[in-house]
Amino acid sequence: MLWIYRLYSSNDRKDSGRLNKLIIFTDLDGTLLDADTYSFAEASPTIQLLRERHIPLIICSSKTRAEIEHYRMLLENRHPFISENGGGIFIPKAYFSPTAVPTHFKIVSGSRYDTIELGTRYGDLCAVLHDLRQEGYLVKGFSDMTVAEVSELTNLPLHEARMAKQRDFDEPFLFEGDVTDSERLSTAIQTRGFTVTRGRFFHILGNSNKGMAVEILTELYKKQLGEIVTVGVGDSPNDIPMLKAVDIPVIVQNPDGRYDPAVDLPELMRADDIGPKGWNTAIAKLLSLFLPSE
Repeated sequence: MLWIYRLYSSNDRKDSGRLNKLIIFTDLDGTLLDADTYSFAEASPTIQLLRERHIPLIICSSKTRAEIEHYRMLLENRHPFISENGGGIFIPKAYFSPTAVPTHFKIVSGSRYDTIELGTRYGDLCAVLHDLRQEGYLVKGFSDMTVAEVSELTNLPLHEARMAKQRDFDEPFLFEGDVTDSERLSTAIQTRGFTVTRGRFFHILGNSNKGMAVEILTELYKKQLGEIVTVGVGDSPNDIPMLKAVDIPVIVQNPDGRYDPAVDLPELMRADDIGPKGWNTAIAKLLSLFLPSE
């Protein structure tokens, strides 16, 4: 495969002094996290290896900042992350050199992060769903649900469901209708200047996406490190922009043991198992090719 050729076409990639040049972007739900239990236990061996080798693991998810921070703590992850389908890029303070951070994006400087805001205001997204309901579309967003409803719908504990409702750039929603109705809904959202994606839920967002955010972070890493190789791991159509933006796209199996047929990209690496177990074996395989034997 082409990505294997790229790994071996540069001799300096086998130099142990350049191991930090591998950057891994990952989706969470159904990918690094089990679709039902939200556990990453089956991926722990390779996560630990990434930590030991100081290889950045970048979370790129539809989840909120609060949710991702929760999992970063559990993962002992101190790297940048991408929230709400590319709406926000959160860069820990002093992570990159000052000259690497771009000035042509809206950057909000806080006590913990420099945040690149790419997404549309959450209130504007909720207003669009309100208008669509007035037009007869059967849509219901997270903003229309109680914490208990989100918990029941997602199988999240209440404290995590509360974090899932703390949104800034993306509104997940349910929609009742057939394929034709779904296409009409997508057109109605797009004609208003917004984007609709679908994974476990429908999502409405602005013109940002995971791929745009991945490309920005990739450029920052290149400025800081020089030549890098990027890997992206996902499981659904929602991840396609991210997978298109990396050197090595990887898809894991869904809980039924199948790959999502909508995710069919050139040179796509197919993990041979479900969710975090597939994630673990796929990344371990890449590391065995990329890292020198000890």
